[in-house]
Amino acid sequence: DAEEYQPPIWKSYLYQLQQEAPRPKRIICPREVENRPKYYGREFHGIISREQADEILAGVEGAYILRESQRQPGCYTLALRFGNQTLNYRLFYDGKHFVGEKRFESIHDLVTDGLITLYIETKASEYISKMTTNPIYEHIGYATLLREKVSRRLSRTKNESRKASVTSEENTPVEKITSLVRRAALTQNDNHFNYEKAHNFKVHTFRGPHWCEYCANFMWGLIAQGVRCSDCGLNVHKQCSKYVPNDCQPDLKRIKRVYCCDLTTLVKAHNTQRPMVVDSCIREIEARGLKSEGLYRVSGFTEHIEDVKMAFDRDGDKADISASIYPDINIIAGALKLYFRDLPIPVITYDTYSKFIEAAKISNPDERLEAIHEVLMLLPAAHYETLRYLMIHLKKVTLHEKENFMNAENLGIVFGPTLMRPPEDSTLATLNDMRYQKLIVQILIENEDVLF
Repeated sequence: DAEEYQPPIWKSYLYQLQQEAPRPKRIICPREVENRPKYYGREFHGIISREQADEILAGVEGAYILRESQRQPGCYTLALRFGNQTLNYRLFYDGKHFVGEKRFESIHDLVTDGLITLYIETKASEYISKMTTNPIYEHIGYATLLREKVSRRLSRTKNESRKASVTSEENTPVEKITSLVRRAALTQNDNHFNYEKAHNFKVHTFRGPHWCEYCANFMWGLIAQGVRCSDCGLNVHKQCSKYVPNDCQPDLKRIKRVYCCDLTTLVKAHNTQRPMVVDSCIREIEARGLKSEGLYRVSGFTEHIEDVKMAFDRDGDKADISASIYPDINIIAGALKLYFRDLPIPVITYDTYSKFIEAAKISNPDERLEAIHEVLMLLPAAHYETLRYLMIHLKKVTLHEKENFMNAENLGIVFGPTLMRPPEDSTLATLNDMRYQKLIVQILIENEDVLF
């Protein structure tokens, strides 16, 4: 039952240290300073030496002032008292204040965050260096069936007309169920296609106390305390993110669109083998367009293709692309090609691009086929499956060459630059490689039964 759910034991040591950290104490300059920058307050003391700053701050832990450098006029320094010594940091402003990577709205926030970091790293440097050694991330089997349990509990409480807020005996709300627990539940879901996907971590500012879902330790500081995966919502320390496995399970609520979305992210979010755009378009084309003259070569109206794109972005797999809405099959073919062109990482990935080109240059047909097969094995699983499915479809297109006039070579010309692009954005490289791009796709179509 859902009541059996016990949240991980969050480690509070670093949180306690943050509470103990010295508080910032602004030392105001007793005189009016000429030429004070407008973005600094009365903590600015003008041009003074390090020794003078040390005297002003002496004996007051957490005290700080700003000063202009004697050696480099126009350069500013934050002088901060910590650990019975005065620390001096070069201070910058570009609309926000910073001494390192983090940028702050106010000097007070910058100093507060700095004191917290200094205090924690001074008191717990050894602890921090070891906090990734026994992560909770690897010990969460207890949460495997959590989603189903929560669903049953919610259903039961609704039937019994109770208040729909599920809490455990310790009064732990369902909202406390972390993305880590969600990942564990999805990992054990047999219906979820087991494609490996790296997390898409981005620096994040957490409002209120947050704990790392990898090591269970508090994420200290005022801003940019850690990173969050923008695809699945996993929250971890920046240093812990290096140890998190490539097991991202994207949350559909976080995927804002279908086109321009990473291929693996999309299929994992929708729990499908291939992007549903590919399945839907190919299904429609095979139902009513295989004999259409110039299929994939003749362009549909750009406005209508954009309409199809917006329909997929808005409605996902429920997008209506039937003949009653889009009678011209070239619109559907155009939407499929546009999907491939819009991928941030092409179906034939940047990592494998040069290997495919080198394979295409091999003159011996058997050796060339073997080389292409070896490179295919390097593609990520979702990319491989998508390419395989597309080639099976294009082979069917060539079987109707008498009606549609599209053989494997013609399709290679169309799909070569669509499925593979050089890693560097070079027009010359693209032009030089076009014949090899065409040849790769042609070979994949003609030999799909052998290569896949």
